Amino acid sequence: MNLKEPVISTARLELHHIAADRLIDLFEKRDDTFALEGETFTNPLRNLIDFQGPLAWRVPQVKADPATNKWFVRWIVLKENREIIGSTSFHGAPDEQGMMEIGLGIETQYQNQGYAKEALLGMWRWALTFPEVKTLRYTVSPENLPSIAVIKYFGFDFKGQQIDEEDGPEDIYEMDREVFLKKWGAN
Repeated sequence: MNLKEPVISTARLELHHIAADRLIDLFEKRDDTFALEGETFTNPLRNLIDFQGPLAWRVPQVKADPATNKWFVRWIVLKENREIIGSTSFHGAPDEQGMMEIGLGIETQYQNQGYAKEALLGMWRWALTFPEVKTLRYTVSPENLPSIAVIKYFGFDFKGQQIDEEDGPEDIYEMDREVFLKKWGAN
């Protein structure tokens, strides 16, 4: 199950899926040589190497069930310079109710330029090509004002708060599949 999902392309970005064997190698070796083998982009900011972000959670899931990797980590590549500027990943396959939660990180020098919105839109539109996906979820620290502004831009509804074991309090935002498609369209 070392398949790679097709690239998701937006106006300025390409979202490149990382195959399971490459994802595991990237996490365990903290080196992107194998993960980037044959790719047409570079990783000068060492995304997912110095700060491994979601890999500590996603890699054990992939090892337990390689089929779940289709929902996981994608590098965010800026078309203009062919460099990785961040990464994004769903937290897992759709749950029993069809809910999908997403995470995202943009490197500091590329923040506040609309790349997060563009990457999220691409990921959500891709996920909604699967009929089992019914609800999109985004959780964020109540103190992360830039991320809250992003999710409010999309019009997600505030659903409450949860306590994350790692991150502490998180606000929960959701949008129904049909509402999203009506507002933002499909791929």
